[in-house]
Amino acid sequence: MPKMKTKSSAKKRFSFTGTGKIKRKHAFKSHILTKKSKKRKRNLGYYATVDKADVGNVKEMLAK
Repeated sequence: MPKMKTKSSAKKRFSFTGTGKIKRKHAFKSHILTKKSKKRKRNLGYYATVDKADVGNVKEMLAK
């Protein structure tokens, strides 16, 4: 059976931490930023981890 291909969209959006968790970026940081507070924009800039319920789907897209 051939290897599963990695989804190109997923490999651009997710990466693994040293402990094996999956990192993701926050949404809503690209435009219409004038009405968002400094605090909100700052916190959207940091990475977050993928929720436990979604880890299986993300790993399947990354073929890992």
